[in-house]
Amino acid sequence: MLRTATLALTIALTLSGCARLAESRLNPFNWFGRSREVAVAADRSQLPPLVPTTGPGQMVDTRGMIDQITALEIAPTSSGAIVRATGIAASQGNFNAELVLVSAEAGTLTYEFRVQSPADFAVSGPEATRRISVATTLSAAELAAVRRVTVQAIRNARTASR
Repeated sequence: MLRTATLALTIALTLSGCARLAESRLNPFNWFGRSREVAVAADRSQLPPLVPTTGPGQMVDTRGMIDQITALEIAPTSSGAIVRATGIAASQGNFNAELVLVSAEAGTLTYEFRVQSPADFAVSGPEATRRISVATTLSAAELAAVRRVTVQAIRNARTASR
């Protein structure tokens, strides 16, 4: 018993000392290496935008709404709140999800849960592979006038109140 306790204490002290040795290979924080800067292959300012423009300063959102909303949560933070919604898409492969503000009237914020569907790809698959979560933030000033947040989908909408 004494031998086991001594061995455990020795290992614990050895591993705790590794955290203080910043450059040690024994330190578990150094096992995956440090981050480094890499060159970008193309100038990102020349890439086309995800949302096409129709005129000067006018954007057209070509994304559709998600099929249904399964969860909506408003989590308070020190600077306001985070509105998080989870939805189920009609098919797999949806991307570029966002909560788009539709209206802000009488203390109610209404969002649409929008996603971009891939072209020529319509595999339905299990629900777990079609689940998408998205969030947006509200500042304390925005949150002061809000009593209810509604997120809309094609088949349903969810509302959360403060």
